[in-house]
Amino acid sequence: MNVPFVDLETQYDRLRPEIDDAIQCVIDDTAFVRGPYVSDFEEEYADAYGVDHCIGVANGTDAIYIVLRMLGIGPGDEVITVANSWISTSETIGQTGAKPVFVDIEPDYYNIAVDQIAEKITEDTKAIIPVHLFGQAAEIDAVMEIASAHDLYVIEDTAQAHFAEYDGQHVGTFGIAGTFSFYPGKNLGAYGDAGAIVTNHDELARRCRMFSDHGASEKHDHEIEGINSRLDGIQAAVLSAKLPHILEWNRRRNENARQYTELLRDVPGITPPPVRPNASHVFHLYVIRVDEGRDDLQDFLENRGISTSIHYPKALPFLKAYEHRNHKPSEFPVAHDYQDRILSLPMYPEMNEEMIKYVASSIRKWTEQFYTKERR
Repeated sequence: MNVPFVDLETQYDRLRPEIDDAIQCVIDDTAFVRGPYVSDFEEEYADAYGVDHCIGVANGTDAIYIVLRMLGIGPGDEVITVANSWISTSETIGQTGAKPVFVDIEPDYYNIAVDQIAEKITEDTKAIIPVHLFGQAAEIDAVMEIASAHDLYVIEDTAQAHFAEYDGQHVGTFGIAGTFSFYPGKNLGAYGDAGAIVTNHDELARRCRMFSDHGASEKHDHEIEGINSRLDGIQAAVLSAKLPHILEWNRRRNENARQYTELLRDVPGITPPPVRPNASHVFHLYVIRVDEGRDDLQDFLENRGISTSIHYPKALPFLKAYEHRNHKPSEFPVAHDYQDRILSLPMYPEMNEEMIKYVASSIRKWTEQFYTKERR
């Protein structure tokens, strides 16, 4: 059996008439950049998310950068974020001229270790960017308390956690802004790069929209120097066609995760991902922890037709991009340890029980062979 890591083709086949019609309408109306399809999606997403403003942008990376810039963050400032994330989270801080300051991760839920944030705050700190990694909500109420006590902005990186909740509230709505990626493989994915910013702050929304469109509030009326980061009509139309299905897709991901966890619960050396008690998990990724032999397990699964991935092979402080910072493993012991132990299994709404059982039984088979070999 072959089990792909993600199966976008099957999703498209199930939505083919809706997707094809959405794309054809954009072509017929030649509404390729901004325009009514973008406005419609922005309104739909804001309504679904329960916020006042949604600003469509070119990608999730730009979404973070735009918010940082429009909050006035720049050279001489520091922004605290988590050690284990995709580089978009930290590189956008550096692109403003500010300095990313990393915090280790909590051992169970893989999100920012909230109890270590305060010690990283200095007089130059201006913001905190928690990441709701893998679809799991970070401990955002505690982050907000720290930010409030120190008068800091909170920008939520929600690229992997569309519609996840913390205490019944959507993540991305706690801080001054939430940023989203709609990269094709995300829970809500476009057919190319796409992203968005959500906020209830009227002036920030106005400035983000202006900055993303060459600094213009109206065509040819450029108030500031901006950038070109506009959501295009085709991507917006595709997202509008998919949006009504996202909650059901998230439900299916949770059901898949429940089956995985039940089947892997007693497998030696394998730790399934727990769910934070007061939060929901939308399982953009299903990430197990392997006590030893992670790479050997990945090869074993690949040979059995099961595609996996590692998110991420190196924690941010240990990337070449940050080697000038001379970070040591002792500064981020959990993130450093987990980079050699985490493994992302196939996860998407269209998976069936047979696939999940095949992946789980393959992992069990590997552990039996691996530990037998180790004992020799």
